[in-house]
Amino acid sequence: MGGWAIAVHGGAGVDPNLPSHRQEQAKQLLTRCLNLGISALRSNASAVDVVELVVRELETDPLFNSGRGSALTEKGTVEMEASIMDGSKRRCGAVSGLTTVKNPVSLARLVMDKSPHSYLAFNGAEEFARQQGVEVVENEYFITPENVGMLKLAKEANTILFDYRIPTAGYDSCGVGAESPLQMNGLPISVYAPETVGCVVVDKEGRCAAATSTGGLMNKKSGRIGDSPLIGAGTYACGVCGVSCTGEGEAIIRGTLAREVAAVMEYKGLPLQQAVDFVIKHRLDEGKAGLIAVSNTGDVAYGFNCNAMFRGCATEDGFMEVGIWD
Repeated sequence: MGGWAIAVHGGAGVDPNLPSHRQEQAKQLLTRCLNLGISALRSNASAVDVVELVVRELETDPLFNSGRGSALTEKGTVEMEASIMDGSKRRCGAVSGLTTVKNPVSLARLVMDKSPHSYLAFNGAEEFARQQGVEVVENEYFITPENVGMLKLAKEANTILFDYRIPTAGYDSCGVGAESPLQMNGLPISVYAPETVGCVVVDKEGRCAAATSTGGLMNKKSGRIGDSPLIGAGTYACGVCGVSCTGEGEAIIRGTLAREVAAVMEYKGLPLQQAVDFVIKHRLDEGKAGLIAVSNTGDVAYGFNCNAMFRGCATEDGFMEVGIWD
């Protein structure tokens, strides 16, 4: 075994004009989450416990788009989703359409541990949350003034915004009306930026786990489900690796991106970083995304095909890195 390793992300694709103080806030949050995970791993916590712990922290802080920082639907409400997977037995749990659950990743863990199912959504997921006694809050808890402002911007621009943290000073600062807008499922969009958080871990026993959580897209249609709760797309863990993805959800779904990393390791015999590079290059078509990954031998890797990804990683031998840009 190569020792434990951990990686976290806060979304792939970053507005070039994101103010330096917001960049620093993101780095501080990622560092705090890494240190939280490192402490747990040093205390012999299991991989699946650590990914839940770290993603809970990311959901609680409103900086990134999950939990309290979730993007708003076209109706001005929040619909959150999350998934978690324990690679040692390929057990998994996922939830979508949450409106009152404070920490979606923990409800996904309960679906895995306390139900006969792998995926619960909308009213059924909310009912299960109350049966399990998890902490719930009013939907207004997740709706911040910043979110409301970005929804207004999205509606005025008649577009979907990937990132509610983009400066609101003017459309020029966030790419609205660009000459060559990006596309989602063949339809033009005006902004691409982060919209998901995630964590992957391999523990001292070589067990891999992954978890991903998101509020989705600003101004998304009510009922839209992205890649984050879909096992094999946004999240995957097995005996050889753990993967969490972020970016254009529809492209990640089409490419079954997280599972593809494991597949090329298993069937092509590629090491972790080469597997990540192969998948980013060959499985996204024209989509934009990124991912973080760990292997059962203690390796850690990441990759993205856009301008940046909020990410951090650390290994048992003392390596630690937090970054944003390519």
